Amino acid sequence: MSTLRLVVYSDYLCPWCYNAAVRLERLEAELAGRVELTWRTYLLRPEPDPRRSLEKFRRYTQSWLTPASEPDAGAFQTWQGDAGPPSHSIPPHLVAKAAASLGGDAFRRIHRALLEAYFGHSRDITDRDTLRAIWLACGLPEQELDRAAEPHVLEQTLAEHAEAIRLGMNGVPSVHVDGDDAFVTGAYPLDMYRRWVERRLAAAGA
Repeated sequence: MSTLRLVVYSDYLCPWCYNAAVRLERLEAELAGRVELTWRTYLLRPEPDPRRSLEKFRRYTQSWLTPASEPDAGAFQTWQGDAGPPSHSIPPHLVAKAAASLGGDAFRRIHRALLEAYFGHSRDITDRDTLRAIWLACGLPEQELDRAAEPHVLEQTLAEHAEAIRLGMNGVPSVHVDGDDAFVTGAYPLDMYRRWVERRLAAAGA
C-alpha cells in the first residue's frame, strides 16, 4: 500500500493554520498508513515588530472568532491576561524543529501544544520561558531544548520559508503532494480535504 505524503506549509501565529492542523491530523488518523503529513515553515512575521502593543494585539484576536466558528475548528479564545504580544514567527518554529529532531511523536506533541497554548490559552509562544514550559509539559528532555539554538535549525527554518516563496505561496496554510509543485492554499473544510486526498489516492492506485 503506497502512502500519499502531504507537505504543509504553516505558521504557528496563523489561526487558519490551527484549523488546517486539526483537520489534516484527523484525516491522517482516519487514513492511517495511507496519508503522511510533513510540516514546513512559512513565516508570516519573519522579524520582530517593536511597534505592536498588547492592546492592539488584544483587539486583533477578536478576529479569531471567525475561524473558531467553523466546523472542525481548533479551540480558540480571544486574548486574556497580560502576556505578549508575540514578537515574530521564528521562535516557535525553532522549538518545533528541535522536537522533530527527536522523532515524529515528539514533533506531533509540540506542534499541537504550541497551537493550543497560543490560540486556546493566551500564552506567548515567542517567549523563551513559555516555550521551555511547553517543551517540558510535552515530556521532552529539558537538555534537548538547546537544539533549537543550533545554527542549522535556523538555516532550515529560513530555507523552508524561501522554498515556499519559490513555489509561489503567498499565504498559509498551503498544502501540496510531495513531488508535485502544485498546491492549494487555505484552511478547507475537512470533507474537502478528504475528497481531494481520496482522489489523489485513487489516481495513485492506493
